[in-house]
Amino acid sequence: MVSVLVLVVIAATALGVYLLTRPATATITANPSDSMILFNGSVAGTGTLEVADLKRGEYTVYVERTGFEPVSSTIEVRQGRHERLSYDLLPLPQQVAVVTDPEGASVSLSHDGSIAHQGQSPVDIQVPSGLYTLTIELPGYNTFTREMSIDTTTTLEYHLDPEGQVLHGIGLITTLGAPKGVSVTHDGSEAWTSILNGPPSIQIFDPRTGEILGGVDIGEHGAVEVIFNRSGTLAYTSQMETAKCFEIDVATRAVLREFDTGSAWTKCVELSPDEKTLYASNWSGDDVSIIDLETGELVRRIGVSNTPRGMYATGDGRSLYVAGFDSGHLEHIDLESGEVTTLFTGGGALRHIVADETTGRLFISDMADDLVWVHDMATGSTTKFVETDEKPNTIDLTPDGKMLFVSCRGENNEKTYYLPGPEWGSILVFDTTDGRPLDALIAGNQPTALDVSDDGSLLVFSDFLDNRLRVYEIPGYDVFAAAKGGRYDEHFAEIAK
Repeated sequence: MVSVLVLVVIAATALGVYLLTRPATATITANPSDSMILFNGSVAGTGTLEVADLKRGEYTVYVERTGFEPVSSTIEVRQGRHERLSYDLLPLPQQVAVVTDPEGASVSLSHDGSIAHQGQSPVDIQVPSGLYTLTIELPGYNTFTREMSIDTTTTLEYHLDPEGQVLHGIGLITTLGAPKGVSVTHDGSEAWTSILNGPPSIQIFDPRTGEILGGVDIGEHGAVEVIFNRSGTLAYTSQMETAKCFEIDVATRAVLREFDTGSAWTKCVELSPDEKTLYASNWSGDDVSIIDLETGELVRRIGVSNTPRGMYATGDGRSLYVAGFDSGHLEHIDLESGEVTTLFTGGGALRHIVADETTGRLFISDMADDLVWVHDMATGSTTKFVETDEKPNTIDLTPDGKMLFVSCRGENNEKTYYLPGPEWGSILVFDTTDGRPLDALIAGNQPTALDVSDDGSLLVFSDFLDNRLRVYEIPGYDVFAAAKGGRYDEHFAEIAK
């Protein structure tokens, strides 16, 4: 019979052998939590890295993050052990400049609950890398607060918003002559603006930084409007002087094809829901061109009332609505038969159409009567939705359909509308359920181009005669609803120059 002592010796030996041969593991954590960890030159992770099946021996650990002093070390791993390692990176000093418009605002930077700096703008200071809370205050303006990571030399420029304004301005972008239309790419990374007095016919900017990213030429003239297909791979634009439309590869910015509308002074472009057809409204031709995108050929031209501009193609692919500028008519084209029906004749100068198909409504701006109409596609009735400031032109809806944005050019110069007039333009925001005003801001000379990004977070519009784009952040609907009209009432006193 085996003695108890022998059994104990055998068990202890087995345990020793197991411990000496069992693979080791390691858990490595780093602070800041988004630091990159490199283990033995090949295994990488962020913040926390688990490594298993290690043999006994020495291994290297390298930890880095932008703005912090990197750490490199050699560790010894023992068989059967679980090593726990932690690294705190040392923050490096960073130069930070804060500029505000207007100047003289109180600027504070806090870190971990402590004030790192407090002073008046402009500010030029040095702080350690890290997560900060920036607060900017100035009497008569909204207090601005934002969390931000500072890990490199940084210049922060902020345009302070008048007290009560809901929209938050984040930048001005200088363009070439007469930015007529603008569209933000689906991912929000680029703003394409059509330059009426081009070339370049289209300029492309980063809407958040204002950096110019490139451009597109479509000949010796400029462009009127620019739109994207659903996937964001193709752009379509129009050119008045040649009555042509162009297809552009968004990634390479190369012009792929050009289409002759067969008419005169082409203004707007619209894609069919299946993206197999391009519609173009012809201002001087008094018709709409229908272009087959599979063949690139002009299929037909359909006559409509004087100077057609805005269009909307319904999701079922059966209908195209057209806004008549000189006629003031809203017309419907049956796309199967080509039959044109006049739905409404009471407008002054209908310019732009947007639609919310979930509620079956079209919204149409009227530059002559200074209002926006609403058309019920089910009943065929058209009624006044809201009154606006002078000369409303481009309009857009938020993706949820709850808010309508309207750019108003302001009163024309008595000599010619090519010169700045006696009023500033404005941007108005309305609740689409009842037309209740939600906010307003004073713009520059003749705001014209306007687009709400696909995620509803950005508003980009142009001051047409000032050759610039203006970019604003759009908060959620609940923020507007709680603001009780924002600066809508106050903006009336600031329109006159």
